[in-house]
Amino acid sequence: MRHRSIGHTRVSAVGLGAMPLSIEHRPDEQRAIATLHAALDAGITLIDTADSYHWHAGEEGHNELLIARALACYGGDTSGVLVATKGGRGRPGDGTWTVTGRPEHLKRAAEASARRLGVEAIGLYQLHKPDPAVPWADSVGALRELLDAGTIRAAGISNVTTTHIHQAHAILGDGLVSVQNQYSPAVRDSEPELRLSTELGLAFLPWSPLGGITRSSLDGPAAATSAGTAFHRVAAEHGVSPQQIALAWLLARSPAVIPVPGASRPASIQDSARATRIELSAAELTHLEAALPG
Repeated sequence: MRHRSIGHTRVSAVGLGAMPLSIEHRPDEQRAIATLHAALDAGITLIDTADSYHWHAGEEGHNELLIARALACYGGDTSGVLVATKGGRGRPGDGTWTVTGRPEHLKRAAEASARRLGVEAIGLYQLHKPDPAVPWADSVGALRELLDAGTIRAAGISNVTTTHIHQAHAILGDGLVSVQNQYSPAVRDSEPELRLSTELGLAFLPWSPLGGITRSSLDGPAAATSAGTAFHRVAAEHGVSPQQIALAWLLARSPAVIPVPGASRPASIQDSARATRIELSAAELTHLEAALPG
């Protein structure tokens, strides 16, 4: 397992996005915990969650509680595992998502997350999404207060623009350590945010990092055939899955990148973890880049 840094914390170069273990069509708890244990067995030391990762109404914190149970019953050492959680979104149980960035809500949410995770201080607490009804500086200011109070050790922001990053960095300084946006072979709108994160020394955590590697997705049949075929061809040459090639491609984008692919089966996260063993050649990277749409 290769490693990268989030602030002063060294973590595996690929993390686990734990959301699929708690939302719609989630696995039973036995398989969910087996998936988390498989990630730990594979050397993954970054687990990404949120208080809103649940399915039904009244289940707030389902994913956090699940992770806490999995860590508690794991037979090995978990002291080096960073659990990164998020606050500021909600799920009323009808499949929709809400956004709440009020400072008082974020502070209460962080305290509740810490209790569910069973920690004195959250290793990385991320503002899940900007709330258009609340000034961004006010929401980020809540993270500043949480840092100062010792409720969280480091702060991150998610689903943001470069303007959001600059403003948060001005308020949080070294307390801001990460940015989490959607980024994949299919969705590369956050290229400016990736570049800025790299310049500022912030970790960039792509969510949904595996989009665009099938032969039936991306921007239409022609693009899908080109990009999907390229990832599958390189995967076949390495004798690995296209998912591993997509993650290796992401890791090659910047030393700031730490993808957090989701998984709901042990085999899936074990496969993703093996991507850190792959070094794509310059020719392979050029081939993949040329096949991407846009």
